[in-house]
Amino acid sequence: MIFGKKPSAPDVGRLAEMHYDAVWRFCCRRVGEAHASDATQDTFLTAVRRSSSFRGESEARTWLFGIALNVCRNLHRKSGRDLGEEWLQHLPEPDPAPAALERTTLRQALLGLSPEHREAVILHEMEGFSYREIGEIVGVPEGTVKSRLHHAFLALRKALAPEEIAR
Repeated sequence: MIFGKKPSAPDVGRLAEMHYDAVWRFCCRRVGEAHASDATQDTFLTAVRRSSSFRGESEARTWLFGIALNVCRNLHRKSGRDLGEEWLQHLPEPDPAPAALERTTLRQALLGLSPEHREAVILHEMEGFSYREIGEIVGVPEGTVKSRLHHAFLALRKALAPEEIAR
């Protein structure tokens, strides 16, 4: 709150107009195409129900993606199975150039990361969120996000180019 003034609730209808497709892609990468529509709908329903509790400590878009992340996490828990690999089906096809990484190699390297490191990489590299936004979405300090990305990229570099690391 700035000078005791409560921020206004976000216009969830406007957020849906602006971010529905991005939230759907975000959910699709986490729970798969079969569950993405339900997760997206649950995200916006939760946003409507909780809009009055929006504190204005982050941008409304960041708040919305934090809700989407929690909805996806809850779907994982309720399903009793690991949906975490389904987002890998939606990786862009690699460049056909000889130097391009094979999709399976990248998939294995990403699966070798801890869930926290993998989530930081996805949010930063695929979703385009800043360190600050990622911290707000996952509920950790910005420095923790930087650390997670640093360690994730070291692990990816080691998995994807082990011969260069050995030099």
